[in-house]
Amino acid sequence: MSLFNIFNVSGSALSAESLRLNTTSSNLANANSASSSTDQIYKARQPVFASMLMNEFDDENGSVGVQVLGIVEKQDPARAEYNPGHPLANEEGYVYMPNVNVIEEMANMISASRSYQTNVEVMNTAKQMLMRTISLGQ
Repeated sequence: MSLFNIFNVSGSALSAESLRLNTTSSNLANANSASSSTDQIYKARQPVFASMLMNEFDDENGSVGVQVLGIVEKQDPARAEYNPGHPLANEEGYVYMPNVNVIEEMANMISASRSYQTNVEVMNTAKQMLMRTISLGQ
């Protein structure tokens, strides 16, 4: 793998982690949204990633990036809270809250931001290595 491929790998990882941060922030923004039925409630979403591999026509066999396969909704049930005074309460007095675990989402956000930061550092280090390689020829 050439040194230039590092930019492709880190660039795809930056895009994936950016999507992960956006999904996590969307989950956190909707953590307290209420509904009167489970059909209309917000469901937490998670991105699904996979590694992209080189084919036999490329230089070597190794990973060349991160691919986003899609975004899936978590299948955990919505929380039912008894609050008969709430304007969205159903006939039994229950309000349904999303299946967003705020602590899990904050851990996801910290992990995604650290992964993003690490990939930025990888790109900076690769750039410095290329600049030093170019300066050897002078």
